[in-house]
Amino acid sequence: MGPGARPVVAVTGAASGMGHRLAMLLSENEHVKRLVAIDERRGDIPGAQWRIMDVRDPALAGRLEGVDVVVHLALDLSLDSEPRARGARNVRGTQTVLTAAAAAGVPRVVLCTSAMVYGALPENETPLDEDSPLKATADASLVGDLLEIEELAARAPKAHRALSVTVVRPATLVGGPEADSVLTRHFEAPRLLVVSGSQPKWQFCHVDDLAEALVYAALGKVEGVVTVGCDGWLEQEDIEELSGMRRMELPATLALGTAERLHRLGLTPAPAGDLAYTMHGWVVPSTRLREAGWRPLWTNELAFASLLEDVAGRHALVARRLGRKDATTLGAAGATVALIGTAAIVRKVRKRRGI
Repeated sequence: MGPGARPVVAVTGAASGMGHRLAMLLSENEHVKRLVAIDERRGDIPGAQWRIMDVRDPALAGRLEGVDVVVHLALDLSLDSEPRARGARNVRGTQTVLTAAAAAGVPRVVLCTSAMVYGALPENETPLDEDSPLKATADASLVGDLLEIEELAARAPKAHRALSVTVVRPATLVGGPEADSVLTRHFEAPRLLVVSGSQPKWQFCHVDDLAEALVYAALGKVEGVVTVGCDGWLEQEDIEELSGMRRMELPATLALGTAERLHRLGLTPAPAGDLAYTMHGWVVPSTRLREAGWRPLWTNELAFASLLEDVAGRHALVARRLGRKDATTLGAAGATVALIGTAAIVRKVRKRRGI
């Protein structure tokens, strides 16, 4: 495409979630020539040309003719999905999109992962550089899926010389149902779990700001690795003051050990390693977006208030959503719930399974 030319943009996962949010913005953007919406069902996006299909279908290449950029958002990010099936869907879908785009002559693909791929380590600089190495643990969690997607993004331009890949990595996402994660569920607990000796730094990214960042990526205003989040960060003391929630401090061995036992028994969706993201900072700077003229509409304080509003009335323990009966028990158990409650759950499951 020449300078000033309006691109034809395809968005996968356009019927719901972040894909729908982005597609709506692009449908109203005067700099977009045409919008191609791809999903397994039709959505309600004005003026979009729909391609109803699974992105894992190799026939996708034939549906991308004339497209200038593909924004791939058809990912399963649900904590409740079976990990192996979810991972296979996410990785195969991304691989098919990249291969199909190259085969159709699409010059650019935009992927969205997470700043979690940098890893949460005590030696992390604040903020991290956008080109910092990825040090997250590759396991069966959602982060493991995203690391595999990052590998595909790095390999694709080497295998397909005419294809460029932009990767957008948001901080902790808040602001809507698409923002449900192990980190947002941290604030559904009766008290804030704080691991002794940790120094968490909380940075959020509102879905509105991510959607606008993806517009910048779709229009080619930013390329390569792009991080996105609110300016700065909040300390743990700020989080407690803003939320009015009381902390429950546990030794690292106890907190990590309990989380690992619950996950091994299939009672919680997140492995113990995900607790690291509540222990250490992994703040990102949005450098390339800022250089392109993007600015966040949301502050960390406002984004956190939005998160608290979204999780009001929900109850979770180590990212496991609890029913009304469990929630009542949590309220009565108070500060000892993480110890007594989880130990009781473990004993009950072991007895049922004959362990």
